[in-house]
Amino acid sequence: MIAEVLAGRTEVFHDLIRPHERSVYLMALSLLRNEAEAEDAAQETFIKAYRNLGRFRSESRFSTWLIAIVLNEARGRLRRKQPGLTDSIDDTEGPVTPAQLTDWREIPSDSLERNEVRTLIRSAVDTLPLPYREVFVLRELEERNIQETAETLGITVASVKMRLHRARLMLQKQLAPQLIAATPKSRRRFPWF
Repeated sequence: MIAEVLAGRTEVFHDLIRPHERSVYLMALSLLRNEAEAEDAAQETFIKAYRNLGRFRSESRFSTWLIAIVLNEARGRLRRKQPGLTDSIDDTEGPVTPAQLTDWREIPSDSLERNEVRTLIRSAVDTLPLPYREVFVLRELEERNIQETAETLGITVASVKMRLHRARLMLQKQLAPQLIAATPKSRRRFPWF
């Protein structure tokens, strides 16, 4: 399809991007937290993809390339709004101490309505610092593998693993007390509650 678009059949471009429209929009929304901004960022992403289609190298998947474009677009929009978001995470983070992660499948979600749990998780993900939120969204929501995530973000595999681990720790720290408080003591099945 890419070859056809580059050969002048521009109407094929919509067929090329159609399967990726939702994931591009959701990635923009997860970073920008504003539906209108996310729509604009997604539209701008597709415009940039069309203009730069000749630069696409088939070394990575087309979807990875699109996500990299939308990430850059969303980051640019965030930078224009809040210049402090581009600080290095290495400068702001102290030493990381290993912690045992709780198995997320053991969260007693049957005691809460699914929508309430979704809202809690969505709110918690929104509070993650941008570098961690990007990795978490790509790995856990977009279900990309570590290598694709690293390529998309332009960072090392080790950085992806470190950021994902820190994001999970932050989410666990924030969500565990809320979920424990929402679960009646009589329904608690786990010794750490």
